[in-house]
Amino acid sequence: MKIGIIGSGGVAQTLGAAYAEKGHEVKLGSRDSGKLAEWVEKTRNGVSAGSFAEAAEFGKVVFLGVLGTAAGEALELAGHDNLKGKTLVDLTNPLDFSGGTPPKFTATFGDSLGERVQRAVPEANVVKAFNSIGAAIMVDPKFGADTATLLIAGNDEAAKAEATKLIKEFGWDVEDLGGIDQAFFLEAFASIWINYGFKNNHWTHAFKFLKK
Repeated sequence: MKIGIIGSGGVAQTLGAAYAEKGHEVKLGSRDSGKLAEWVEKTRNGVSAGSFAEAAEFGKVVFLGVLGTAAGEALELAGHDNLKGKTLVDLTNPLDFSGGTPPKFTATFGDSLGERVQRAVPEANVVKAFNSIGAAIMVDPKFGADTATLLIAGNDEAAKAEATKLIKEFGWDVEDLGGIDQAFFLEAFASIWINYGFKNNHWTHAFKFLKK
């Protein structure tokens, strides 16, 4: 499958390399694609780099992997027409680092970042996922005999099924919370992961959803 990733930071590079290893074609998008030349050369496996618009156009499924504060601008640069009808996996979180760490959570109920992303690109099918976990664990959710749980949310069932299939390629257990309005709770849940990380200087933790 062709996967486009809007973003070029550590999360985007980790996911891009991991999906390339799984046999997918991957294009990362950046404001300055030249800075990804070393990563492309090192990763190989059918990866490439381009602009946000080129990555969005390239992908059958597109991941939004930028800072939450840059999400709106990144979507404009990606081009809404390039995302029309596609599954858009939203990894972003509404965080304000201006006062230091841990960051402040800036979403309000009914106005999560996931909902803002869906409103910005109404003809895309947004699936909130991968936002409450660190880059290294995204592609390695195994903890001994246990498998971590990834929570997702989105309005379109087919898009969630498509995203779930890609997520499970790394071995995740996936739980669907419902519509994109549930993105608020996923983003708030991410703050637990983030606050624990800053308090303990530990970034390889994850959550397990247990049921009887």
